[in-house]
Amino acid sequence: MFGYRVPAPDEAMLISGGRRGLGGAPFRVVTGHGKFVLPVFRKTRFLSLAMSEAEVVEKCVTKQGIALTVRAVIAFKVGNDHESIVNAGQRFLSDQDQMSVLTGRIFAGHLRSIIGSMTVEEIVTERQKLATEVLDTSKAEMAKIGLHVDSLQIQSIDDGQTGYIEAMSRPHKAAIQRQAQIAQAQATQASAEAEQAAARKQAEYARETAVVQAEYNAQVDRAKAQADQAGPLALAHAQQEVLAAQTELAVRQAELREKQLVSEIVKPAQADAERIRVLALAEAERMKIQAEAAASYDRVALDRMLIDQLPQIVKEASAGLAGANVNVLNGADGLGEIAAGLVGQGLTILDSVRKNLSGDGADGFGSAVEPYVGAPRRSDDGPVDISSPAGD
Repeated sequence: MFGYRVPAPDEAMLISGGRRGLGGAPFRVVTGHGKFVLPVFRKTRFLSLAMSEAEVVEKCVTKQGIALTVRAVIAFKVGNDHESIVNAGQRFLSDQDQMSVLTGRIFAGHLRSIIGSMTVEEIVTERQKLATEVLDTSKAEMAKIGLHVDSLQIQSIDDGQTGYIEAMSRPHKAAIQRQAQIAQAQATQASAEAEQAAARKQAEYARETAVVQAEYNAQVDRAKAQADQAGPLALAHAQQEVLAAQTELAVRQAELREKQLVSEIVKPAQADAERIRVLALAEAERMKIQAEAAASYDRVALDRMLIDQLPQIVKEASAGLAGANVNVLNGADGLGEIAAGLVGQGLTILDSVRKNLSGDGADGFGSAVEPYVGAPRRSDDGPVDISSPAGD
């Protein structure tokens, strides 16, 4: 639109003509938005708010009287506030490049002033302190012209041909070199120790490897030896089993032969001996029977003779009853009892005679019979007692 002006983000639009700006400024300041400007009656100018740079190369004398060439870089810009824009616009609007020139000069003067109060050692070792002091001393002056310093960097400090800084640095260099040498020696020692440790570890590893290899070889040798012995051991074991089987077979054959010998020789011999013993027993029994038969024949002959003599013996016994007074109490039964008693005495006599014959021979026949020859004893009070021989 005709007459409508808009400043860039890093610019401030200054409108002159018409009414004054704030604080009695000869122009109005517009930032961040547009403004309708009446053509012909109003005039519009733009002030840069962008960052600017000023380089300072200044020869300064220290507190010790040593000349130093100091190189510094200043970063600055127009302040964002209304007052800074008005102050900068009034001073630099027609020639904005003068801001860098003026800033460099201001800082050069402050550098000379501050370096003059410091020693070379302080300047060299405390550059940040130098920059801070320069900024603090120049802040009020820069604010008056509407500028704001963002940073100050001391780029280099040079003493020219005096060699002071180099001489000052020699002890440090020597110390650094010494430290470097010590560090190098320590590094060398550490490297040597590391190499020795590595060598020891390598030797230990080699030893362990050799031990493991030896154990492995021993195991392999043992396995090989066992494998080599496996065949003979198996053959020996098989032969041992064969011998055991043969031994068992021999034992069984011996047992079988023993049974065969028992069956073929011992049993027939035992049977023959048993047969002979049985025959001997039979012969002995036959002879015994013959002897007993002979003795029995003699006894039968004797018994026959006794039996033949028994009537005579009874007759002799009964002859004693001829003159005896016999009282028969029970008639015919009593008489039978007397007769039976006589016969019983005769049989008793016969048995006694047999025993005497077996002990004393035929000579005892008279003694066995003699006591019973005679009359029976008479009893006045009862029947005749014929159980006792005569003469009792």
